[in-house]
Amino acid sequence: MMVAEEQKEMEILLVEDNPGDVRLIVETLKAGVVPHNVSIAKDGEEAINFLRKTRDFRDAATPDIILLDLKLPKKNGMEVLDEIKNDPSLKDIPVVVLTSSESENDMMAAYEKKANLYITKPIDLDRFIVTVHSIENFLLTIVKPMRAD
Repeated sequence: MMVAEEQKEMEILLVEDNPGDVRLIVETLKAGVVPHNVSIAKDGEEAINFLRKTRDFRDAATPDIILLDLKLPKKNGMEVLDEIKNDPSLKDIPVVVLTSSESENDMMAAYEKKANLYITKPIDLDRFIVTVHSIENFLLTIVKPMRAD
């Protein structure tokens, strides 16, 4: 008899400064099927402190995936992506760039810095929700929790 493997809670770090987008992403993921915990960083410096477990984040969970906006205060998303992918202890965490930028230059730069996925946020609410659900699909099919809890 096979016993179903208990699905571990996915740790998601959402790096986003727009409170409306944060609320929409969190609520849409909550309605999905992937058990998860979302931590939020409001700017690039906070994201790096969270990932390196410095300052107020000494007990922060290591994320299984990072959802990263590019247009961030203090340290922009490209700088954050660069730091993540050049840090041996962080480089294997999948990073999904989730941004309003439709710039082909931004997309190419993100992939050159080893982003795992680049998604442009739709302005239309229904399409935005569909986009977040596609990220959940990515979580279910591609991303596996890296923690050995």
